[in-house]
Amino acid sequence: MELFGKMGRLPAALLSLFFILTSRISPSIVGDTLTPTQPLADGQELISTGKRFALGFFSPIKTNNRYVGIWYKISPPTVVWVANRQHPISKCNGSLSITANGTLIITDQNSKTIWSSGSSGLANPVAQLLDDGNFIVKEANAPVSFAWQSSDYPSDTLLPGMKLGWNLKSGLNRNVTSWTSPSDPAPGPYTMGVDLHGNPQIILWEGSSQLWRVGPWNGKILTGIPDILHYKIFILDFVIKNDEVFYMYNTTSTSFITRLTVNYTGFVQRLVWLDDSKMWSSYMSEPKDQCDYVSQCGAYGVCNTNDSPMCSCLQGFKPRSPTNWDLRDWRDGCKRMTKLDCRNGTDGFVMMKNVKLPDTSRSTVDRRMGLNECRATCLRNCSCMAYASADINGTGCIIWTTELTDIRVYSFGGQDLNVRLAVADLGPGLHHSHSHTMVGILVGSVLGILLFASVGICVWIQRRRRRGAIPFASRRNNECKEGKDWELPLFDLGTIIAATNNFSIENKLGRGGFGTVYKGKLGEEQEIAVKRLSKTSAQGTDEFMNEVTLIAKLQHRNLVRLLGCCTQEEEKMLVYEYMPNKSLDAFLFDKDKAVLLDWQTRYNIIEGIAQGLLYLHRDSRLRIIHRDLKASNILLDKDMNPKISDFGLARIFRGDETMLLNTQRVVGTYGYMSPEYAMYGAFSVKSDVFSFGVLVLEIISGKKNGRDFISEHEENLLAHAWGLWTEGNGLELVDESLNNSISMTEALNFIKIGLLCVQESPKDRPKMSSVVLMLGSKNASLPDPKHPKFFPTRTSSEIKSSKSKTDSSYRMHSISRIRRRVSSDGVNS
Repeated sequence: MELFGKMGRLPAALLSLFFILTSRISPSIVGDTLTPTQPLADGQELISTGKRFALGFFSPIKTNNRYVGIWYKISPPTVVWVANRQHPISKCNGSLSITANGTLIITDQNSKTIWSSGSSGLANPVAQLLDDGNFIVKEANAPVSFAWQSSDYPSDTLLPGMKLGWNLKSGLNRNVTSWTSPSDPAPGPYTMGVDLHGNPQIILWEGSSQLWRVGPWNGKILTGIPDILHYKIFILDFVIKNDEVFYMYNTTSTSFITRLTVNYTGFVQRLVWLDDSKMWSSYMSEPKDQCDYVSQCGAYGVCNTNDSPMCSCLQGFKPRSPTNWDLRDWRDGCKRMTKLDCRNGTDGFVMMKNVKLPDTSRSTVDRRMGLNECRATCLRNCSCMAYASADINGTGCIIWTTELTDIRVYSFGGQDLNVRLAVADLGPGLHHSHSHTMVGILVGSVLGILLFASVGICVWIQRRRRRGAIPFASRRNNECKEGKDWELPLFDLGTIIAATNNFSIENKLGRGGFGTVYKGKLGEEQEIAVKRLSKTSAQGTDEFMNEVTLIAKLQHRNLVRLLGCCTQEEEKMLVYEYMPNKSLDAFLFDKDKAVLLDWQTRYNIIEGIAQGLLYLHRDSRLRIIHRDLKASNILLDKDMNPKISDFGLARIFRGDETMLLNTQRVVGTYGYMSPEYAMYGAFSVKSDVFSFGVLVLEIISGKKNGRDFISEHEENLLAHAWGLWTEGNGLELVDESLNNSISMTEALNFIKIGLLCVQESPKDRPKMSSVVLMLGSKNASLPDPKHPKFFPTRTSSEIKSSKSKTDSSYRMHSISRIRRRVSSDGVNS
């Protein structure tokens, strides 16, 4: 149902009734069975024996189209299967019936057939909805066998007991395909299914391109999801037979309500229903990080999210294009340092542990062969690049005779991979002959002596530095490379000057607290953005090094990508990937540009920011509080995808997500600061949640918190939003430029999520994991938000005087009035 511009103020109760009616899921029940003499009309539903599932007609949000579907009988209902995905009925006069030969048909108001299951050739057919969500066609008196079943034709959901994969006799391929959008169940761009080539594996496709590879089954787990080992409530199986190949899961108890779904944004989610809170909890969401996306590091490259940079070459390999590699463009992959010597039989193997096995689509498999025989077979084949066990117990043999792609390393789980190398590239103890081993030992000894000497020299240099014997300037050019476990390309000043046309005014993109940002170009194609620290900037060396240290270790599609830095002479510059659409505030708070942000774009931006924050708070290697999340720090790529930027004020936290840290120095931007941080210097991940809530309300309203509210009764956006919400008029907050493009249900849901995030007490605010779940759960029943804190209160005279000031000067004036308290916990800020 669309939002019309002239709807005006509607009471909250009337709005609730309005939304219930749009779903049109009727309580009229006709049992669990359909017969040729008893069709199912729109407004009626079948209920399974255990009242677990229902089948009938429904309308998705934001549309009047009617579909026949199956849904979990919970409140609110969750649709898990749709019959006429591509052929909706425009009016509520449709009918589902079964013919005398066992064919299910859906007809519209003109009795025209718009969907059919195909003939079953039965004599006395009935259709029955089972308590596992399967809708079957069978002979009336046959309890087990059936001629057709809905589970052979999944929509976007795989339920317990359903098969994902192939019936090789009939050629039936059971795929799970996303909806196009929340309002359109037609097949979308994302499909998950079983690839039969080589060693069978589950793949998530976007169109015809592989997006995520789940990895092959090793007898216990799918190697691309090592977390499966912790799925205590699930029983998983992957069956490979002559007549069928499929994946299936069940639960340890039938009391669990769960589903595995491919959502319209391209994520595979395993969800469990929490009856107490009446919402779906995300048990798993994939792809979960950048290494999950297919072949991020190219051929013979290894992806590891715990490393920075995340890509490295296999032992015995080096980057195919060192220049691109330094710029973190790893698509070209790696090449061998030394050619294999198959004829003389001197090649060997190096074992990699805890890896996601390379793409097995071009591998060969022998499930009868043992691991020792597998190794010998690989050595005899001059084309063999690697081998591994097909089963974690050591049976079966997988051999790769083509390039090894899409390898990643885990801290636990995964499998052993044996990579073939020339003898010169094998480490000590891995060579074939005694002489080679002795050479390795001697080389290792020499290297050990050199390393010991190097450490001694480093210690001496550090002591001399502390005494002032070595000037600080002598190490400044290496600031980008000082970290122990991270390293960034160090750009030469001349390269940056050439790329930005000597920092010309034509290349200037904008200016912030850090300094000026310039557009540049490396070579013919690589566009960059250069942040140049101003000598008068309040953000100095500490913030510069903080950003370099943190963002070098972060890899996520919703975080801006740092390519390198330059600290030559007196300069301090950061080199980023270029974002052609600049920052979110440039669109959001400009009336002419705001029309380019339709509802779907704003929806995607909110969801992307949430995913980026969740990565920072929970999934990244460091766990980070951003502390300066705002519209100007959200950059937009060419497709308007959001990327969080500016980590100069970010801090690493160690402990649980409710832990409060304190600082003597309050930094950030007025309007986005949480009250506990601005007043007392106390911050936690919930401080970022507060900032996110402000952003959500800004994105929905198109108004800036603090700037666009100058009346005595509406001191900021939070007060305005809260007032409308408590009056039952939350929809009035929506930006006028959205006109009819917005869903009322989604808009109210997002406004409520925004208000939940800006509640006064940090303990009341949801964690980002819960926020992501709320954003993705279209029918979730959310708790009511509590009163947010509006501060600092400004008098009418302050409001009037502030109108003539810039945002930045007003911000500095306001922050200077905020009380600060110093904690003794020693957190630097």
